[in-house]
This record gives sequence, structure tokens and C-alpha cells, in this order.
Amino acid sequence: MSAPVVDFHGHLAAPAADALVAGTPGLAAELAAEQRAHSPESLAVNRAQLQGLASRLTGVGARLADLDAMGVDVQVVGPMPMHHYWADPDLALDLARTTNEAVAAHCAQAPDRLYGLGTIPLQHPDLAVALLDRAVTEHGLYGVSVSTTVDGRELADPVHDPVWHKAEELGAIVFVHPWGCSLGARLATRYLGNTVGQPVETAVALSHLIFTGVLDRFPRLKLVAAHGGGYLPTYIGRSDHAWRVRQDARGCAEPPSAYLRRIWFDALVYTPRALRHLVEEVGADRVVLGTDHPFDMGVDDPVARLDAAGLAPADRAAVAGGNALDLLLKGRTR
Repeated sequence: MSAPVVDFHGHLAAPAADALVAGTPGLAAELAAEQRAHSPESLAVNRAQLQGLASRLTGVGARLADLDAMGVDVQVVGPMPMHHYWADPDLALDLARTTNEAVAAHCAQAPDRLYGLGTIPLQHPDLAVALLDRAVTEHGLYGVSVSTTVDGRELADPVHDPVWHKAEELGAIVFVHPWGCSLGARLATRYLGNTVGQPVETAVALSHLIFTGVLDRFPRLKLVAAHGGGYLPTYIGRSDHAWRVRQDARGCAEPPSAYLRRIWFDALVYTPRALRHLVEEVGADRVVLGTDHPFDMGVDDPVARLDAAGLAPADRAAVAGGNALDLLLKGRTR
């Protein structure tokens, strides 16, 4: 039998978690920021899409039917995302616990096909450490999904170091997935906040993690970047140039391109040429499939797109599922 095909990028809605923030000032501020970052037309499309996807974002049967249609055997399922980094400690605890329980319960209905990622309140690092441990050791999740910033604070801020240390200790995955765009109204037209803004957010977050030496301090961190790592792998040569010619840019021990070999990237880059380029830049052993299921910016033919890239058989097998299974199962402490 051939090795399983693994999609590393699926989403789950958790209505019970949404209910915890309904009507709060924090959610109102979050929605206001979203409105500033999107045109009225885009907001209307987003609302209609969420309504239409409700069953596929919550129902195991609908999810498995989609996976079968896509030729996917296993999916890594994470929150929609719904981090709400503005939440105070009590609400943040309830949100993370409720979300992680929802992910675990969903995946438990098809444990041979669904592997869960949870959420943690990075705005409260001590609490995040405890909840990361609980997500892995009690809920049986394989790691967590995080956004590219934490209420304006970079992932690379030293205050998060205890979280990365705990992730290394547990062998837990940290999946970096942008939610929103810090460029705001500048990209509000024609859905640019997503199509351009989200790749920018990922490139910026990863660049901070690289240039500030976070990946030197935590070399065993299982860091996975959504959407092919955004624009970073495409233009990594400029980062290397800055590292070589400017002392003020040299906060990491090696040229930035070396750290692409310490990160994993999903293959959601849309074209065969872009996927070949991603593999060339980061290595075939650092790429996993990703669909962004079930959203419209995702793809429903990941295997066909992989085959169209024309990779060598061993590389194709690694990207199709081998790398993902290694990430999920090797070095795991539970």
C-alpha cells in the first residue's frame, strides 16, 4: 500500500468558544478592525461563505467526505483560527480549554484520519505554557496553531521563550497561520488584505523569528508555516544580503536562508512552478501538503497539484505525507 496522503492545513469551527466571546467589548473591537481591513463587498462574501460552510467546519462526516473527494487520507485539523489575543486571563483560559476540547472531540470521532492542533493564549505566556502542556498530555493534541502577531506583539518577543521551550520539550508542533493583516485599510480593497496581506504577515513573523535568534535558541522547535511561508522563501536572498553587509541585521548565527531548513512549509502556493521553487529553496523534506480546507482560498485537488509539479518520486512521496507523519509522530513525548 502507498503511504497516506496528509493534509496539514484544515480548519474547525468551535461554536461553544464563539459563544464565550459573544457580546464582549474585545470582540467588538476585533470585528471593527476587521471591518476597516476589508471592503463591504468582501465582508459580505465572508459572511455568506461562513454560513455556507457551517456543516463542513463542524461535522466529521462532511469533513471525511471532503477528504475522500480530495484523495486525502489524514488531515491535521486546527481552530478556524479564533485566538482572541485580547482576552483577559480568565476568559483566555476558558477559550483555550473550550477550543481544545472541541478539536479533541472532533478528531476522536475519526482518530485514524484526524490529528488535532489546539490554541493557547500567547498574550499570557505563563498560562500558555500550562495550556500547551495540557493540550498535548491531556487532550491528545499534536501542537497548537498561533497567529503571526499577539495583539501587536511579535512572536519573536523574548516573553514567549518559555512557550517555545515547552513546545520543544513536548515535541509539539507550532503552526503559524495569519489571522488578519496589520496593514489594515491600505489593503481593504479587492480582498488584498488576504491575497497580499496574509503572505506578508507570515513573511514578517518568520523573519522576526529568524533575525532575532529565536531559532538559534530553540533549534528543535517544530515550526510549520502556512501558505508556503508567504513571501519569505521567494526573496530570501535579500535577507541573506542584509545579514552579510550590515552588522545591525546580524542577530542570528547563520545566514537567514539556513533557517529555512529549520522550518516546515505547507505546499499551498497554487502553481506547479511555485511549488518547485519552494522545494528548491527549503528542501523537499521541509514541505507538507496544505489545503486550507474548507475555505475558498484553499484548494480541493492537492494531490493533482503536487503531481503537476513534477518532483522526483522520493520528493513527491515526502511532500504527500512522509514529512507530515515524521513531524506528527517523531519526538512526541505523550
